[in-house]
Amino acid sequence: MAGMTLWLLLLGMGLITYAIRLIPILALERRPLPPRLRQALRFVPPAVLSAIIFPELLWPSGRLDVSLGNDRLIAGLLAIAVAVFSKNVLLTIAVGMLALWGLQTF
Repeated sequence: MAGMTLWLLLLGMGLITYAIRLIPILALERRPLPPRLRQALRFVPPAVLSAIIFPELLWPSGRLDVSLGNDRLIAGLLAIAVAVFSKNVLLTIAVGMLALWGLQTF
């Protein structure tokens, strides 16, 4: 594939992705959302985050692993505890990453 073709393909894909996300925002911009829909939309970020994180914690090698030998699970549980008690996102990320690196090293 020629260099210019690749760049045009990437640019086109980016524009399509942007348009897909922008159209609903513009369509609903001036309309008030029903209270039930607004309430339901509040659950989207935790649901998406859970769908991304939990498979990595519970199925790190393609099979369910809830043992103490699962470094990702231990680091994730520690990060969850820090998040619950501190409510600090950066501290949670730092503790989780340091715990995972430490567990994988030793």
